[in-house]
Amino acid sequence: MATSSSTTNNNGEKQIEHDQNVLQKHVAFFDRNHDGIVYPWETFQGFRAIGCGIILSSFAAIFINFGLSQKTRPGKFPSIFLPVEIKNITKAKHGSDSGVYDNEGRFVPSIFEEIFSKHARKHPSALTSDELMGLLKANREPKDYKGWLASYSEWKILHVLCKDKDGLLHKETIRGVYDGSLFERMEKEHSEKKKNK
Repeated sequence: MATSSSTTNNNGEKQIEHDQNVLQKHVAFFDRNHDGIVYPWETFQGFRAIGCGIILSSFAAIFINFGLSQKTRPGKFPSIFLPVEIKNITKAKHGSDSGVYDNEGRFVPSIFEEIFSKHARKHPSALTSDELMGLLKANREPKDYKGWLASYSEWKILHVLCKDKDGLLHKETIRGVYDGSLFERMEKEHSEKKKNK
């Protein structure tokens, strides 16, 4: 597995090396100070940066960091600050997920394509809300209630934030979530909208 190490740039800020796996890159957007650790306030800031409201951003910060912190800090005493260590994010993979990330945090293109070949009925490169629910039901593992909740939350938030005017969640948008590029694009778009107000 690729690991994440940090170096210091000319401004004295820590930068994450480019040897991260795709799952680490997905999470790294929320590491606002680039130190390899995501605290709840950084999760909050990340959600606000992509245009989410205060309530959703607050809920996400608590829900995500509470759910992932201890899993990414094996052998360490629980912290009231709920840090998520990016280098160990693969340890926090939940059940009942799509399987697009393998156990080492790598993107699996064939499983990504299966999302659409199995569930996209109306449009081959997009999912409707009902098709999304079908995907979630198909991925459920028996009695994995935490995994069900985590998957439902992730996908529903994505659908609410990124569906088009026809209610479709497009393939390239979903791919952008997996590789982390969607968050950066959303932040840029939100920032430009704020400037134009």
